[in-house]
Amino acid sequence: MESVNVLCLKWGDRYGPEYVNILFRAVSRNLKRPFRFHCCTDNPTGLDPVIEIIPFPVNPGIRRGWPDILVKLAILRDGFGSLQGPTLFLDLDVAITGALDPFFDYKPGEFCIIHNWVNWRKTLLGRRPAVGNSSVFRFEAGKCHYAYEIFLREMHRAEDRKIFNTEQAFLTYALGNPQWWPDEWVRSYKWNLRPGFPLNLLRIPRLPEGCRILVFHGRPDPDEAIRGFKGRKLHHRILPAPWIAEYWKL
Repeated sequence: MESVNVLCLKWGDRYGPEYVNILFRAVSRNLKRPFRFHCCTDNPTGLDPVIEIIPFPVNPGIRRGWPDILVKLAILRDGFGSLQGPTLFLDLDVAITGALDPFFDYKPGEFCIIHNWVNWRKTLLGRRPAVGNSSVFRFEAGKCHYAYEIFLREMHRAEDRKIFNTEQAFLTYALGNPQWWPDEWVRSYKWNLRPGFPLNLLRIPRLPEGCRILVFHGRPDPDEAIRGFKGRKLHHRILPAPWIAEYWKL
């Protein structure tokens, strides 16, 4: 079976090397086919020696500073990290809770991404925008340079939060015709698991059936969710969920 790629990004100091190592080991436990694990980073110190390091790219012209989250567009250029073929991108703040092979078997050759979560009212009213969440997406390395060229031509629009409020909105636009992962495969800890107020003060979040990847976008991070998270408001508070440690571990 042909080898596939798994890719993550790390820069700055919010996430230490343990986040990369935990992700690598989780992928190793849950992906049966041959794979190469890559980390694009500005500091490889402390990373498992098996992890293949891709140097952080130079600023392609972003005016608001570098490194920047728009680096997710730079990974689409031809030659990036010498990657070729199916590539699954994973943010560091995720917990792998099930088999990952389906993420490579699902609609092969297509650009697949999370259909970004919105509040339940917008979903019920049919107002869920066609925008992806870039915590988990798959693309064909070596065949997406067109999206990088769009990024270079329209970088001023990509940076303008009044036009594209997030990098993932521009990513979805540039790659075009996104295919959404099945909703049950990828769940948001705060949108799908945190009970609504006031039940969040009484009930421990539980892993939904069929969830393969649990995303901790924003706060809490996985280690905070294990311990419990106070948040700034009562309806943000989440009780400790020690079961997460079964999945988020070295």
